[in-house]
Amino acid sequence: MQRRLSKWAVTTAAALLTVASVTAADLPSADLPSKAAASTATVNGATVHQPIDGFGFSEHFGRAAVMNGSEGLSAQHQRELLDLLLSRTTGAGLSILRLGIDSGIQPTDPGGPNATPKYTWDGYDKGQVWLAKEAKAYGVNRFYADAWTAPGYMKTNGTDAGGGTLCGLAGAACASGDWRRAYADFLVQYAKFYGQEGIGITDIGFTNEPDWTATYDSMRLTPAQATEYVKFFGPVAKAAGYKVACCDSFGWTQQKAYTSAIEADATARGYVSTHTGHNYASAVDSPLPTSKRTWMSEWSPNGATWNENWDDGSGYDGFTVASAIHDALTKGNVSGYVYWYGASLGATRGLIQLDGDSYHVSKRLWAMANYSRFIRPGATRIGATTADSALKLSAFRNTDGTVTVVALNTAATADQVSFKLQNTGITTGTATPYLTNGSSSTARQAAVPVSGGSLTATVPARSLVTYTIRR
Repeated sequence: MQRRLSKWAVTTAAALLTVASVTAADLPSADLPSKAAASTATVNGATVHQPIDGFGFSEHFGRAAVMNGSEGLSAQHQRELLDLLLSRTTGAGLSILRLGIDSGIQPTDPGGPNATPKYTWDGYDKGQVWLAKEAKAYGVNRFYADAWTAPGYMKTNGTDAGGGTLCGLAGAACASGDWRRAYADFLVQYAKFYGQEGIGITDIGFTNEPDWTATYDSMRLTPAQATEYVKFFGPVAKAAGYKVACCDSFGWTQQKAYTSAIEADATARGYVSTHTGHNYASAVDSPLPTSKRTWMSEWSPNGATWNENWDDGSGYDGFTVASAIHDALTKGNVSGYVYWYGASLGATRGLIQLDGDSYHVSKRLWAMANYSRFIRPGATRIGATTADSALKLSAFRNTDGTVTVVALNTAATADQVSFKLQNTGITTGTATPYLTNGSSSTARQAAVPVSGGSLTATVPARSLVTYTIRR
C-alpha cells in the first residue's frame, strides 16, 4: 500500500544476520522462570483445516529495482537480501511473489477500445522481472500479478491515480467506449510477457483495494461491479491458463462484501480461485464467506519510525507481526499470507530497510520466518489445542511427513508445555525448536526427544518457537 511511504531514513550499514545454533544456556536472561505447572497441548492430525499455498511478499512501485542496485546496493548485498527473504536455510524461505501491474506495457491510448493494442515490453518491469527470476531460482513457483488500476484512458477519471472506474461496467459509461475486453486482454498480455521471460504467472488480480481512493494508482469498484467484471475477465483468464484472484479489499471485514457478492453469483463464483483481502482497515478475525482458497494478500503495520525490535509494545514490532500471522492462519483459515514490502525504504514497515548500499533487518522478518520457512506450500493445517490462553498454537503437516508446531508465548513467564501428538504418524523421533525473541532470530535450539507420541519443551517468555517434528 503505497500511501505508507515516508521520507527515506538514513541508517548505518548492517551486516547479514546469521542464524546461529544456540543452546538452553543461551536463552535470554530476561526470560522468567516457568509457571509452577506445565501446560498441556494436543496436536491432532485427524483434525484437518485449510491447505497452505505459502507465504510471500511484494516489491512493487520500484522497490525491486532498488534491490537490484538502482540506488547503489552492491551485488554482494543483493545476494544477502535475497537469501534473507528466500533462503529456506538461513532466511524466511518465502514462496509467493506478488507482482504489481501498472500501465507500463501500454501507457497511451491505442485509439479506442477496439483499436489494435500497442504494447511495449522492456523485459525488466521496474526490476520485478529480475526479482521473479531470482525467486524462481530459490524454488518459488507461485507468482501473483495484481493490478492497482486499469490504464487511465480506460477509466472514468482518465488517469491512473485517484480512483475512477473501468469504462463499460454498470454505472461507468464513458464517451471513449467500453474498455472491459481491452482491459482483460491487457492483463493477460502482461502475464504472457512474463512467460516470455521464463516466469509462469499463476494468479491474476484485476483490482487492488477497490474500496479505497488513493493519490497514486487506484481504481474504484463496488462489490457488484467486481462481480460483473469477474464474469467478463474470468473466461479470458481461464482460456489463457491463469487463475483469477479477487478482490484485495483494504480490510478483511470489507472484503467479505466482495466475496459474498461473488459467491452469490453462480457464474462469477466458478471463475474466482482465490479470495484475497488486506489487513489494514480491519484485521483478520474470521474466515471469508467462501469454500475457496483465501489469502491475506497485503499488510504491514503502520509506524512513524523504522523499528527493528521484537517486543516493545509499539504495534509494529516483530511480536505484532507474529500475532497477526497466527490470527490469519487460525481465525481466518487463510491458505496464503503475503506481507507488503520485503525490502523497502525509510519507515514503510518493510521486513528489511534499504538505504544505498546499507540495510537493516527487522525482527518482523524473523517473525515471518518462523512460519514461512517451516510451513511449506502443500502443507495442511491440523488441530492444535491448549487450555493455556497465553499460548497461541498452530500446527501443520507438510508433504514430506514432518509436522510443524508454532508456539507464541504471550505471557511474561516461560511456559513448559507437554505436547501430545495424536494421529500424526509420529510416536518417536525428534522435535527441533527454532527460537525468535529479543536476542534470537529463528535460531536453532537443541533437539527435544519425542517418545510415546509426546514431547515436553519450554517456550521462553514473550517468544515465538517453531518445532519441526520428524520420525
